[in-house]
Amino acid sequence: MKPPAAKKKRVRESAGSQTKSLNRRAFVKLVPALGAAVVVTPQLNITSALSQSPSPTPPVSPTPMPSPSPSLTPLRVTKDMLRQAEKLMGIELTDAQEAMALPNANTNLERYEALRKIDIPLDTEPATLFHPALPGRKFNVRPARFKLSKVETPQFGSLEDLAFATVPQLAELVRTRKVSPVELTKMYLARLKKYGPKLNCVVTLTEDLALTQAAEAEREIKAGKYRGPLHGIAWGAKDLFATKGIRTTWGAEPYRDQVIDYDATVVERLRAAGAVLVAKLSMGALAQGGRWFAGMTRNPWQVEEDKIGSSGSSAGPASATAAGLVGFSVGTETLGSIISPSSRCGVVGLRPTYGRVSRYGAMGLSWTMDKIGPICRGVEDCAAALNAMSGPDQRDLTVGDVPFSWEPARPLGSMRIGYLKTEFDQQQDPERKAIYQQALDDLKSAGANLEPIEMPKFSVAALRIILVAEAATAFDDITRDGRVNQLSGQEPGDWPNTFRSSRFIPAVEYIRAQRARTLLMREMDALMSKWDVFVSPAPGSLSLLITNLTGHPAVAVPCGFPKGLPQSIMFTGGLYNEGAPLRVALAYERATQWHTMHPKMDWA
Repeated sequence: MKPPAAKKKRVRESAGSQTKSLNRRAFVKLVPALGAAVVVTPQLNITSALSQSPSPTPPVSPTPMPSPSPSLTPLRVTKDMLRQAEKLMGIELTDAQEAMALPNANTNLERYEALRKIDIPLDTEPATLFHPALPGRKFNVRPARFKLSKVETPQFGSLEDLAFATVPQLAELVRTRKVSPVELTKMYLARLKKYGPKLNCVVTLTEDLALTQAAEAEREIKAGKYRGPLHGIAWGAKDLFATKGIRTTWGAEPYRDQVIDYDATVVERLRAAGAVLVAKLSMGALAQGGRWFAGMTRNPWQVEEDKIGSSGSSAGPASATAAGLVGFSVGTETLGSIISPSSRCGVVGLRPTYGRVSRYGAMGLSWTMDKIGPICRGVEDCAAALNAMSGPDQRDLTVGDVPFSWEPARPLGSMRIGYLKTEFDQQQDPERKAIYQQALDDLKSAGANLEPIEMPKFSVAALRIILVAEAATAFDDITRDGRVNQLSGQEPGDWPNTFRSSRFIPAVEYIRAQRARTLLMREMDALMSKWDVFVSPAPGSLSLLITNLTGHPAVAVPCGFPKGLPQSIMFTGGLYNEGAPLRVALAYERATQWHTMHPKMDWA
């Protein structure tokens, strides 16, 4: 029943000092607090950790406790502040409702201040988990199998000739002891020193550790203890993975001297696989773009003019891999930071299913969207790296215990493959559009049966508040104490402004977005029940945002070079089924020669 119009009309009453003109600076400080305060809830006993609040919360009672009396507690949140906040929250309260809410808003403000005094380490996750799988969803994933294709080892006169070799090629040379892990590591270290400064892609060269690990790999292989295809292979880590005793800067000025006293799970697992860590590679400050505290990471295909910074924060791994400075690398993606720089640099980037690889020891940006994956020079390189990194570790509870299966000989004709016709048709540049058409034709020639499909019709752009709200939470301390102002990027689209403005996102809207995300997951689950893989332009537009929210895996591979710069195509698969998009990507890779093209490196 709707209330009478007279009751909805606000009557402006004098309230003494509480009705003075709103102090704009105070309002800016207080509106974030009001987001959760203007909707009144019973008093809650938060935790003993909040017992230092100036006005302790009373214990939970079988009946709601009365609100504190305004006469006993000076009101810092006024009626005018509430009225301004209501506009942001999308609600309208009557005078009586405002009067009732006001004491609670002030009590909650004290709670927020008490929360801010609790020292919460940056690697502390929220006490909530996101799982990309819907309740009761069973995955028809083949039993765990992993076997790389047989490869012909490349001919080489010097180790420098192997700089652009793929992991399977290098692995066979190392396994058969035709190449020494120590000498291979020295070759990559030399290239990192020679080309790294111009590309601005190296944060820390881990030379001593690398030579020690390479020598150990060499001893083990000579003794007949071969660990697999990554044994003795040099790799580079995006500089957000914790490495014990070695700087982990997150690309950002406030953390440029940070040293963490443990290794990330990814670092541990690659070490167990025998891989050799040669460098910590650049990333955009706090995982945004390609600009870090030493400047912009450069693209080896166009060093002087092109900047890969705007294409994703795994800029250093993509640049170093494309330039032949490492055997392979590992990056992260929240919203395109593996796919985008891989596409711009002409390498293969795999974004696994959310929860496939443990995020323990990796800088958290968006706890429900961050994913870890390899950036390589070939499709099977990615399969080998994922095989070594994936699986539960009892630290990151989002990691699913679902086997990874890699079958490079799986018949392509037996797979259900769709393509996003609209995204291909919307390409504006004629040269790019022609390249994509040729890529689709090459896929068909390789045996793929392609059917046009469409992405779910969903207001997905509204769900971007999930990412920015979580990112603002992760770095709230440096936002409030001013260290965020040290970041070199201070434009409207940079993190400092995003962190500050995201404080105005109400908790109710964030949770609503997560609920809407569940609806999107259901729609994607229905779509992917009909297809093993779908093909799209890389990095794509709508599909990239949707699949990052739903956690689906994708792999990007080069498909042409318009105007001398790489262009890529993307293959997306079902949850925990990276083997399917990798298999289609491998078929495309074998049907073309784009993966054999590398930058000339004559600019050094």
